[in-house]
Amino acid sequence: MSPSTSRAPLTATIEVAILGGGFGGMLMGARLEEAGIRDFRIIERAGDFGGTWYWNRYPGAQCDVESYIYLPLLDETGYMPELKYSFQPEIFAHAQRIGRHFDLYSRALFQTHVTGLRWDDEDARWIATTDRGDVLRARQVVISSGSLNRPKLPGIPGLDEFQGHTFHTSRWDYAYTGGAAGGSLDRLGDKRVGIIGTGATAIQAIPHLGAAAGRLYVFQRTPSSIDERRNRPTDPAWFAGLRKGWQRERNDNFTKLLVGVPVEEDLVNDGWTALFKSLGELLGNGGAELSPDELKLLGELLDFQHDERVRARVDEIVRDPKTAEALKHWYRPWCKRPCFNDDYLPTFNRPNVTLVDTNGRGVERLTKHGIVVDGVEYALDCLIFATGFEVSRATYTHQAALDIVGRDGVTLGAHWARGMRTYHGLMSHGFPNLYHLGFTQTGYTPNFTYQLDKQAQHLAAVFADLQAREWRALEPTREAEADYVALVTAPNAMSEYLANCTPGYYNAEGSSKHDNDGFLQGHYPEGGLKFYEMLAAWRARGDYAGMTAC
Repeated sequence: MSPSTSRAPLTATIEVAILGGGFGGMLMGARLEEAGIRDFRIIERAGDFGGTWYWNRYPGAQCDVESYIYLPLLDETGYMPELKYSFQPEIFAHAQRIGRHFDLYSRALFQTHVTGLRWDDEDARWIATTDRGDVLRARQVVISSGSLNRPKLPGIPGLDEFQGHTFHTSRWDYAYTGGAAGGSLDRLGDKRVGIIGTGATAIQAIPHLGAAAGRLYVFQRTPSSIDERRNRPTDPAWFAGLRKGWQRERNDNFTKLLVGVPVEEDLVNDGWTALFKSLGELLGNGGAELSPDELKLLGELLDFQHDERVRARVDEIVRDPKTAEALKHWYRPWCKRPCFNDDYLPTFNRPNVTLVDTNGRGVERLTKHGIVVDGVEYALDCLIFATGFEVSRATYTHQAALDIVGRDGVTLGAHWARGMRTYHGLMSHGFPNLYHLGFTQTGYTPNFTYQLDKQAQHLAAVFADLQAREWRALEPTREAEADYVALVTAPNAMSEYLANCTPGYYNAEGSSKHDNDGFLQGHYPEGGLKFYEMLAAWRARGDYAGMTAC
């Protein structure tokens, strides 16, 4: 992590304030730069760019979307990823590369937290104050505080009683474990280590823990779907032959496949596209004439075929039948984010590794010396929480640890008291010139940087147009916001799918049915591809339908 630094407070009047220096905030800055808007500041709590890839440095940390579409701005920077699927050090280094390429460092305020954000109606600007004493008066504010930045600890009885060493995977303690992001955790050889969680983070870290720990206990509530990764080095000759615009084309190809749109060639050709490609092929061969019920049944059959193949893979790899059975997921594949890893399942063949399956209940309690499951205490020297992040809390009051005061003193927390309320997922009535980059109430795809880049391009174009028109403020009408919220929160195929899923952050731990609580609920019903096409068409009309301006 970056060492603490000191600086004098900044007082400035600027065009755009960007809250967050992850890929969302960086993409916003890059697209503003390209649009000729250079008077902006990026305010970031961490000591450098990178967001989740700054904080998450656990061993094995890797992106599950291929690097050629996940790492943004490859076309612009000319960078060739080392592998099809990048690990954290390369992703973090690419964030720094973007910062240098677009001169974002000169406009960044690191180790700075925005403590207040208030709308000045007379000046038509937002007044942002920080814990460094900064006062920024910004015409536009873009919030990109992210959803993977606030570690979540489980509500386990006795959490404060455990006397061993503890840490969360997003704040990995290499001083205790030894090693680095590549593994080699050489200080764990005589340690009894426990890890709670078997999701996307855990399946990457557990192989390194299993290779190093004297004894490793993996405490599982719900098994993940583990498909093969098939990572490989990038072919320099292939990369050299790519033409300008290749990354946009590849991202569009990936997104089309994931909503069942037939394409001539699957450019990404991985686990994400395999199932959806099958659906697209069937729809292209007369499947479009099927009724909704028939399409639903077809989807269930394809899911079952996929799940059976993934479950059979567990039997092929894990030698102990009881452990193998416990590692098989029993839910449909998109109830949780699917995992792809070639090292996780073989780890359970190690004699020092034990899977403690809680049959969906989670661990019972912690004691001074370990964890209790089914009345059995497992003694531990170290307990690691791979329990994810708080991603189901919609309010920026919670995520950004501040409240935002809009027109007439109304706070965003109060405006969203009964759920997130936006127009296009980007703006809210009563909060002019305030924009939210993110996933809720927008168009979802598994590649987060694709969504963030599309939103950044959209807003940069809007800001440039507002400058040309000399408009000071823009906000959605109450009616347009209400109509849009009704559209994205109405029951649809995704909400029905998730309502029948095992608990997880996709459906607010199973408590959400059709009430817009879960991470994958409250999205544009036609999917990510149609959402961004809708935004482009709305922008092209130039009438700012659903908005008022001054």
